[in-house]
Amino acid sequence: MYCSRLALSLYRRMRKKVTNNKVREIKLGKVRDKRGNLSIVESEMSVPFKIERTYWIYDVPGGEARQGHAYYKSKEFIIALSGSFDLFVDDGQHTTTFHLDQCSKGVYVPEGCWRHLMNFATNSIALVLTSTKYNPKDYIRDYNIFVELKKGGKL
Repeated sequence: MYCSRLALSLYRRMRKKVTNNKVREIKLGKVRDKRGNLSIVESEMSVPFKIERTYWIYDVPGGEARQGHAYYKSKEFIIALSGSFDLFVDDGQHTTTFHLDQCSKGVYVPEGCWRHLMNFATNSIALVLTSTKYNPKDYIRDYNIFVELKKGGKL
C-alpha cells in the first residue's frame, strides 16, 4: 500500500481534538495525493462527540428543502459529500445560514438547536453524523414549540 510520508504528516497535524460546544464550521483538512484527495472524520477528535449513528440524505430535487427539527440530546455534524445545500441553524439567540459545498468541512450542531437543510443542488449528498442512536422522542419537529422551550429555559 502506497502512502507518502507527507500524507502521514498532514494526517497527524489534522488530528486536533475539537472541544468547543457552539454551532460552528469545522475544517476537516485534506490530504492531497495524485491518486485523489482524502478527508477524515474521527469520533471525539474531528467532532466533539462519540459518533453513534450515520445517515445520508440524497435524491433531493434541486432547490428543495428538508423538514427542520431540533434535538433534546443529540448532536450532529453535517457535511456536503457532493453538491451543495444551505444549513439554517437557530440556537435560540442567534440564527446563521451555512453554505456547504466542500466535503473537507462540515458544521457542528449541538443539542438544543433548530436546524433546517434547504436549497439543495441537484444530486447533492448530505452526510449526517450524530451522537445518539435514533430515538423519535429526542426530536422537536415544531419550530414554535422549539421557540417556547428556549424561552422557558427548558432546552
